Amino acid sequence: VQLVESGGGLVQPGGSLTLSCAASEIALNGYTMGWFRQVPGREREGVSCISSGDSGASLYSDSVKGRFAMSRDHVKNTVYLQMNALKPEDTAVYYCATLTPWDCSEYALTQPDIWGQGTQVIVSA
Repeated sequence: VQLVESGGGLVQPGGSLTLSCAASEIALNGYTMGWFRQVPGREREGVSCISSGDSGASLYSDSVKGRFAMSRDHVKNTVYLQMNALKPEDTAVYYCATLTPWDCSEYALTQPDIWGQGTQVIVSA
């Protein structure tokens, strides 16, 4: 099973990026999905999650609340992270992962299972 992230890159502060997480061997609709980020030398941070199925229930860390939005496209079997009003402190490698709980929650973000390879986001002028 493989998750593949894409959409990272270099963006100026205040700009936007959309990250994608696609899967070829599993139906992502059946999984609660999470986005994480990591800066070298620091602990990995759970950024957001979205519940399995069609509820669309989602949760965001305080550091990104109001700026990031997570969504799904069932047809494309892809999960997205729309990132707006980006700040230099958002610079990190971003990873998507399946989460073992059925619903998105702070606990769910502590239970990652299948990981993608990561995509680099750099926010700099």
